[in-house]
Amino acid sequence: MEIIQTGILEVNLKNQSESIIVDSDDQIEKIVKALSSRTRRQILHYIQYAPMDVSNIASRLNMTEANISAQIKKLEEAGLIICSYSSGDHGVRKLSSLKYNKLIISF
Repeated sequence: MEIIQTGILEVNLKNQSESIIVDSDDQIEKIVKALSSRTRRQILHYIQYAPMDVSNIASRLNMTEANISAQIKKLEEAGLIICSYSSGDHGVRKLSSLKYNKLIISF
């Protein structure tokens, strides 16, 4: 992630143009709390180019699937990612991907 200061806080999550501008205090707090966790930032890093399922993220971060699921839920609640479901070898897989490429927080 790259942070650019121009009177507003701009975070490039991915090098593309789709963005969200956040100016609601409640929404800013949710996003800042979500980004305050190193684990959640690592998840954003892993899913920035392609959707990834919980078990693959957990394996890469050497964490439990339950922990990663909880972290993904917080990112989803903050509106930073979207989740979809697809069939897998042993049931349904939850895939996470970035919702936006750029986040701009206006104060």
